[in-house]
Amino acid sequence: MTLPAGTRSAGLLLYRQREGRLEVLLAHPGGPFWENKDAGAWSLPKGEVEADEEPLAVARREFAEETGHPSPSGSTIELGEMRQASGKTVFAWAVEGDLDPDLAVSNTFSMEWPPRSGRSQEFAEVDRVEWFGPDEARRRLNPAQAEFVDRLVDRLDAVPSSKPAGNRA
Repeated sequence: MTLPAGTRSAGLLLYRQREGRLEVLLAHPGGPFWENKDAGAWSLPKGEVEADEEPLAVARREFAEETGHPSPSGSTIELGEMRQASGKTVFAWAVEGDLDPDLAVSNTFSMEWPPRSGRSQEFAEVDRVEWFGPDEARRRLNPAQAEFVDRLVDRLDAVPSSKPAGNRA
């Protein structure tokens, strides 16, 4: 079955342990529509999956395009899929790594701006990335994607560790 364009995306949720606490890297969408939006506007770095593409490969490619850094090569944790209110299905994987948000540089897109002006302007697809603890990440993320944070916390808590599980959330 061929799905309509724009109905499937794949992304990576980069995570790290900082002072015994879990943090995840989120991306804030660029462009004038998102400029003054915060809670519920953030996303994991992700992009559209075409019919002939493997979702994990797309997730790795989009991470690189939206952060300017290659995807970490470590093993991934499958986080499954979620359907957003828009109807788009997002597939996600988590991978451990680190990235300095100040060094992140996104690819760009062009659009007519201001509307009906006839002028085209270029904007960063992602205007910034930041690290957040799980609670703040859930607040900032698109509501459907917040479930990926819960799934990551659950999967990390299921893995034996020298750190107490309570320090992860």
